[in-house]
Amino acid sequence: MKLSFDDMRKLQQRKYRERFGYFIAEGEHLVQELEKASANNAALLAAQLFVTDEQAYSSENFVTHLISTKQMARICDTQTPQGIFALVPIAALADSGEARGAERVVYLYEVQDPGNLGTILRSLAWFGAARCLLSPGSVDPFNPKVVRASMGAVFHVPIETEVSIAAISKRYTRIAALDMQGIDIADPQFADHELYIFGNEARGIPHTDLADLQPTLFSIPGTGAVESLNLGTVVSLCAYALSRIS
Repeated sequence: MKLSFDDMRKLQQRKYRERFGYFIAEGEHLVQELEKASANNAALLAAQLFVTDEQAYSSENFVTHLISTKQMARICDTQTPQGIFALVPIAALADSGEARGAERVVYLYEVQDPGNLGTILRSLAWFGAARCLLSPGSVDPFNPKVVRASMGAVFHVPIETEVSIAAISKRYTRIAALDMQGIDIADPQFADHELYIFGNEARGIPHTDLADLQPTLFSIPGTGAVESLNLGTVVSLCAYALSRIS
């Protein structure tokens, strides 16, 4: 599908990303991460680059289009565009759901904040061997703010969307969740699970749904000076703990 500049501008909205099947990755760093990921995922080679005269970036892997600074500003949602973006086909990142070796799975229930999801994907990419499942009602992983906050991790972490709690109960049996009264995540048994479930930033996970999953409960020890941790921080700490005890 060939998109006009007006169409590409509309990709800032989820409904148009879903309709056209593309998202925008803006900035040289994200394009470089796209280049890296394309070495292991040939489908990403269908992405296209758009650059201005001021941007010296060149690529042997992607079709590149020269556009004006005005056109760049019209398409990008940042106040000061970097003069380069990639138009990436969402289908190139479609995941079969089949495990890739000894990976662990993080399930996010109705995560809403783009920065949180971007941070989580970045941490999962850093510590490796993980996939991310998103429940219905979660922020779109191809939202421009998520893509930027992920620093390119969106190209490296397998992501599944619209995964219901009922679906995960059929796929996984050894499930872990966080609770104030749980076992310390530093305990070796924290690593003995297939799926790690985390709830919405404000509401957590419905108690009845969580009870049905019968998870083992773990906790992150702290001083108790504040009521809770940021979701992105929680998942990052858990990913770090798993990397240490594996």
